[in-house]
Amino acid sequence: MRLFPVFRLVVLALLFSLPALGFAQTWPNKPIKWIIPYPPGGITDSATRMVVQKVQEQTGWTIVVENKPGANSILGADIAARSAPDGYTFLTVIGAHAANATLYAGRLPYDVVKSFAPVSLVGIAPLVMTVSNSFPAKDMKELIAYAKANPGKVSFGSSGVGAAAHLTQELFKQVAGLDLIHVPYKGTAPALNDLMGGSLNILTDTASALMPFVRSGKIKAIAAFANKRVPGATEVPTIVEAGGPAIEGSTWVLFLAPSATPRDIVNRMSAETAKAVNSPELKARFDSLGIEGVGNSPEQAAKFLDDEIVKWAKVISAAGVKAE
Repeated sequence: MRLFPVFRLVVLALLFSLPALGFAQTWPNKPIKWIIPYPPGGITDSATRMVVQKVQEQTGWTIVVENKPGANSILGADIAARSAPDGYTFLTVIGAHAANATLYAGRLPYDVVKSFAPVSLVGIAPLVMTVSNSFPAKDMKELIAYAKANPGKVSFGSSGVGAAAHLTQELFKQVAGLDLIHVPYKGTAPALNDLMGGSLNILTDTASALMPFVRSGKIKAIAAFANKRVPGATEVPTIVEAGGPAIEGSTWVLFLAPSATPRDIVNRMSAETAKAVNSPELKARFDSLGIEGVGNSPEQAAKFLDDEIVKWAKVISAAGVKAE
């Protein structure tokens, strides 16, 4: 008789777990929506579509990619955060997602961490610093010396306030003790045009965005913000090799799901993502874009995101960066 209450609890627990088990076994039974909070064509869009396509080939699933740009990725992230946590909505984020936690503290319609379940860090794209051909410095040591001799006269551009390239340059300023002037643009293209025209001195961005112009002789590469040479830009020295401070700065591609998405579904998508990223085909394509493929676990992705939030919060606070 004493065993009856225990037996009843076991039976109830099994009954309550059956719907979840059944759901996981039948997932997915309809198309999965994948939100990219940026316009088509950029490195975020390209990397996501490569991985998603490979996952579809591996599994036979149907995944529909939707670009939802706007408000520094906040629009698309909010759509994902408000979606049902049923395994049918996923989201791609980049470095701006970590920066937004500080730039828009108390003003976001979602919590950068608590509103999402990390799936996998797809890859990291270290940033490369370039200068105009008319800029007098030809390497990192000369650049630092020239900037110190001309405080407030050397300009650097970025694709926008709070972008990974902007914050990496702010970190460089802080560590090297330089007084540089930030010129924000609406995207990399107009900044690159001014760099080639000589009205902008420095521009930092991904290897895929800048190296074609370096190789054609239109701009000069100074260093990569990485601890090893960047795929797709191996001719560019690391910042330490070039004589600068040991600074790392990158944009990255990380997959999220709405919080409370069933853990077994998150784990399955994470495993398929890692398998895709580590395939020879994607590794070669990532190398050509200057992306270091990762494909890690949800736990590792969560720690990476937490560390990035802390890192850039310090830079933003020290530099007094304000959201536009």
